[in-house]
Amino acid sequence: MKTGAAVHGEDFSTLTDGTPVRRWTLERDGTRVRVLTYGAVVQSVEVPGRDGTRAGVALGLPDAVAYEKCVGPYLGAVVGRYANRIGGAAFALDGQTHRVTANEGRNHLHGGTAGFDRRLWDAEEVPDGVRLSLVAEDGEEGFPGRLEVSVAYTLDEGGALRIAYRATTDAPTVVNLTNHTYWNLAGADSGSALGHELRLAAAQITPADAEAVPTGAFAPVDGTRFDFRVPRPVGAGYDTNYVLDETGGEPVAELYDPASGRLLTVRTTEPGMQLYTADHLDGQPFAPCSGIALETQHFPDSPNRPEFPSTVLRPGEEFASTTVYGFSVR
Repeated sequence: MKTGAAVHGEDFSTLTDGTPVRRWTLERDGTRVRVLTYGAVVQSVEVPGRDGTRAGVALGLPDAVAYEKCVGPYLGAVVGRYANRIGGAAFALDGQTHRVTANEGRNHLHGGTAGFDRRLWDAEEVPDGVRLSLVAEDGEEGFPGRLEVSVAYTLDEGGALRIAYRATTDAPTVVNLTNHTYWNLAGADSGSALGHELRLAAAQITPADAEAVPTGAFAPVDGTRFDFRVPRPVGAGYDTNYVLDETGGEPVAELYDPASGRLLTVRTTEPGMQLYTADHLDGQPFAPCSGIALETQHFPDSPNRPEFPSTVLRPGEEFASTTVYGFSVR
């Protein structure tokens, strides 16, 4: 008889001001996922390897204070209201210029200084998982519109982790949400993730300038280091937005660790994926390249790039996005 996911909520720890943080554990068909109400963080994902040994494959931290103090890497968090970068920390919408927080030089990154990764989310159990929600008020980090957001983490049959995002607004705004988990299929404490084999169904990237903001062009990957259409080992030095091919629902990415046999597949409704090899991790506590982020998203700086798929959300519309991370061995 088929059964759904086992779901359990518990008190986890507190932030430095004493605010309690809850943790939710989801378990199904060999996969165990732990999610926090702080930052909607995926704290851990445990899956078996070829030999049946289950190991944690997502970089995580031991308690809420550790996440509170570890600001830069966005470990496992949901980032928003706008994931990735907005050039010049400003954009025009319906003839009005909106200036948002500049928290990476002159640019806006991942929602600003108090983005969704720094917020405490409400949580409720749903079939096979947990739904986290928050409200971003009009003007937070400079963004227009009161945004109501939810993120549901559920486990599908077979143990795949499904992340379903929803958002509505009371005024025109821009929205781009992603999850910032770093994957190391050899084990979160195993050292470098370089050498994992990657396949990406993407024939183009959006090249960026020295500040990692897209130039507006589309560049083919043919004959370049960015071509992962045929699986090959990942090296260092990637922080790149890929233009995903239409796959008819098939995986747009596969990440494989030959030693353990663990295989991660990614399916998404999003048009892009940021490949980030975590070169900027500083050893507190993870060394550079300890994990690989596969961030499904709309493109960086889309509010300033009419040639990119739109990230505008208007009243009466619903932002809806789904990404599924599947786990298997070979």
